[in-house]
Amino acid sequence: MAGLKFRVLLDSENSSEIFRDILIKDTDNFESLYKAIVSSFRFQGDQMASFYVSNDSWDKGSEISLMDLSYDDELTESPTAIMKDALIKDFIEEPDQKFILVYDFMRMWIFLLELIGYEKEGPEKPEVLLSMGMAPPEDSRVAADNEDMFAGDLEEEDELGFDDFED
Repeated sequence: MAGLKFRVLLDSENSSEIFRDILIKDTDNFESLYKAIVSSFRFQGDQMASFYVSNDSWDKGSEISLMDLSYDDELTESPTAIMKDALIKDFIEEPDQKFILVYDFMRMWIFLLELIGYEKEGPEKPEVLLSMGMAPPEDSRVAADNEDMFAGDLEEEDELGFDDFED
């Protein structure tokens, strides 16, 4: 079983580069890769997350979700892949394949993954080969506030709490 070496860059607000190089078997699933990434950045791993197949422009392609959140499979043209069922090798389309990992959809931690090497043999379990930079605490990024998310979408109410309507 071949090994895949990924560079995982944390998209952070400061100017320093924070990344990890992770070696994983090509027959491992995305759930194993997900756990290796969050562990290497010392995140809890208790938030929703999704991988997205990407390209050289870092556009989001098909989704690989942590859990099956589909409501009705008959209504979706292409169902979302689930991390535990999706083998990494099945999503490698380019020699430098890129993926985006979005972790915690409220805080929007973004990890940019790029396949940077191949090994003849993969490790028994994912290994961190290189660690550069200190990852910020997981709770250091402020979650989006529901009031802020909808600010400006609602018309102002009058002083009695009713909208002005004309009959």
